[in-house]
Amino acid sequence: MADQNPTPSKQFVFTPEQQELRRAVRAFCAENSDEATVRRLMESESPFDPKAWVRLGSELGVLGLGVPEDLGGSGGGIVDAAIVAEELGAALFCGPVVGTLALSIPALVAAPDTQARTETLSRLVAGVRIAAFAAPDRAGRLAVEAVTVRATGSGNAWTVSGTIERVVDASTADDLLVAAAGPDGVSLFVVDATGPGVQRTALSTLDPTRPQATVRFADAAARLLAGPAQTPRICRHAMDTGAVLLAAAQVGGAQHLLDLSISYAKQRRQFGRPIGSFQAVKHRLADMLVDQEHARSAAYYGAWTLQDGTDDPALTASIAQATCSAAFTRIAADTVQVHGGIGFTWEHQVHLYFKRAFTDAVLLGSAEEHRARIAELVLDTAAGDFDVPIATGQLLVNR
Repeated sequence: MADQNPTPSKQFVFTPEQQELRRAVRAFCAENSDEATVRRLMESESPFDPKAWVRLGSELGVLGLGVPEDLGGSGGGIVDAAIVAEELGAALFCGPVVGTLALSIPALVAAPDTQARTETLSRLVAGVRIAAFAAPDRAGRLAVEAVTVRATGSGNAWTVSGTIERVVDASTADDLLVAAAGPDGVSLFVVDATGPGVQRTALSTLDPTRPQATVRFADAAARLLAGPAQTPRICRHAMDTGAVLLAAAQVGGAQHLLDLSISYAKQRRQFGRPIGSFQAVKHRLADMLVDQEHARSAAYYGAWTLQDGTDDPALTASIAQATCSAAFTRIAADTVQVHGGIGFTWEHQVHLYFKRAFTDAVLLGSAEEHRARIAELVLDTAAGDFDVPIATGQLLVNR
């Protein structure tokens, strides 16, 4: 954002460079993520186009946004990465956006400087390999008690064994970042997903554009990325970043649906007039717009906070995810209603976004879980400050 120290008399604005970034990614999506391409990819054995992904990394350089240049990245910041995520979400892009861009790359940026980290990160940024983040979470936090993978070994010789369910993008990943419990606690490892001892079972999911898989490890060779002292911090950074970038993608999807609804309301006629002229439809569209603008503000404030450290990243990430998940699902449901009968058909694109909305809403914690986390972060602190009993619960951050 151009203004990093806003005052009441100023507004957040995107810089000319960020506007150009948006145009470049939008043009890329128009070429590589039209509706026909999305439908073809989501029904194929490999639900993404590796050549298009390499273009994102090597030609556009957007996979390295938020990655320091000395680590092989493009520089920039999380706000830039959020712009990319928003445009990919608007186009319903089929690719490992969550597993690679939103989770694995931020985790590697936060990891200690090791050969395993350098090699893995450089290939992900270039787009020549993709990754999935295999770590259980509770409302965007590493759930240590839910870690089911076990690690044995020491130094540079480690193996992992166990099973982890429902890992986004794991079915096509080259590398798996795995949280595994060792003798001293939970550590973070990188495992070659195509190597011996790794079995992946693709799952049938509501949204075929977001593939998931169950991964089983049987003494699979692993390289240590971080020990027990550093893993919680790394996972926290990755999940906060992932929540914000997922929120930006949800904003993109919701904006596309809002645009579709407005266009349809202007064209569809009943009783000799456009349905958009009826008060009930006007009110629904107005509510959708309010939800969308609220979500956009929450997503980009979260990105700005992560980039510049201007607020508590845990709080703003949860606000972004709670707000954007709720807004995207509501707008998706309202879009179906605005479109009437055709909104329920397989042939219309609305149902693809509807499935994406409800799948995204539970990927990194539901809206309800994030509201409960907000309550813990805000209300518990208030109770301590004022020494007044305050019951924690769900803090409604959306309308």
